[in-house]
Amino acid sequence: ELSTNGSRLHIIDFDVDPLRRHTFWTISVGGTFTWLGIYGVNQSTIQRCISCKTEKHAKLALYFNLVGLWIILVCAVFSGLIMYSYFKDCDPWTSGIISAPDQLMPYFVMEIFATMPGLPGLFVACAFSGTLSTVAASINALATVTFEDFVKSCFPHLSDKLSTWISKGLCILFGVMCTSMAVAASFMGSVVQAALSIHGMCGGPMLGLFTLGIVFPFVNWKGALGGLLTGIALAFWVAIGAFIYPAPASKTWPLPLSTNQCVPSNATELVPTALSSRPAIADSWYSISYLYYSAVGCLGCIAAGVIISFITGHQSGKDIQPMLIRPVCNLFCFWSKEYKTLCWCGVQHDRGSEQLCPHHTTIRDTGLLNKETLENNGLRRESLVHSPGYDPKDKSYDNVAFEKITHF
Repeated sequence: ELSTNGSRLHIIDFDVDPLRRHTFWTISVGGTFTWLGIYGVNQSTIQRCISCKTEKHAKLALYFNLVGLWIILVCAVFSGLIMYSYFKDCDPWTSGIISAPDQLMPYFVMEIFATMPGLPGLFVACAFSGTLSTVAASINALATVTFEDFVKSCFPHLSDKLSTWISKGLCILFGVMCTSMAVAASFMGSVVQAALSIHGMCGGPMLGLFTLGIVFPFVNWKGALGGLLTGIALAFWVAIGAFIYPAPASKTWPLPLSTNQCVPSNATELVPTALSSRPAIADSWYSISYLYYSAVGCLGCIAAGVIISFITGHQSGKDIQPMLIRPVCNLFCFWSKEYKTLCWCGVQHDRGSEQLCPHHTTIRDTGLLNKETLENNGLRRESLVHSPGYDPKDKSYDNVAFEKITHF
């Protein structure tokens, strides 16, 4: 009831203004691009997925992760509603007792568990353990990729002992970089906003790059590189501009908070920062919601990649393996096979099950086995037209087989 009276349960806001921090459209559209970048192309996530035995197991792992994410989200929402009800008449942030909204949860724990020794420390330990587990996995993933793709390529004859020391050194290096980024993120607003902003700035262009490779077979390497650089430039431009020229308080300031029953103290009450002279772009481009950073980087990368590829000469689809391209055009051109073939840009999707690799020959291509021979050996014809490693039962491929035929 207290949350309802304070307008804290007004969940759906269909305001289409992209400058508003959190509306239905910013969360659904901008959040889609942001989370696609995190779960679709983030190296730490992909490393976990490819460690699964089959594609089916990887999907199950992501579904379980989704359930956990929902649980965390529900807990965060209820924690916020409880804290609002508890501090309804004396908001610690507005009254100046705490200096940032991120300190509200620890302050709330210290307040309600002040008479219970050990519980505040347990809360801090749980928070740090969860953070360290995530950071440790990310640092390990960064060190592994750097060593395998760069160090090992340049120095292929390193001993095992030296390789171990180099990997540990890379972990220390990336640990220092992550700590520095955490310090920088403290100046970017709340922790959640800073984290999603950084994910959007880096993950958006990367999502656009992978989209170019999976969906647009005519994009060449020049378009991919130019699109990636364009997406990074756009995402960092809007994010750095928002950091230098913060958005107007009318778009970012929270709902009204009360300090009527606070004990008078020497703390200064927080008020929205007065805006100094600002360029015209600061109230439009720089004030866009941080959830759109990923969309800006992704769409900018795709648009620039397509344009550059057409200018410099597009890639021939005949040289591309069908299994590497997702023909999404089939959803829009389902009524006409002619239009579907045209949108394939030369990729032979109609023969994708038979085309494997230039150096791989299927049993069907040899023409040495007839139907009787197949039946005598207990093999079905449909089981032979898939790529190596295909499991008809799970309808997925194992990682070992792909390692034998990959061109990457």
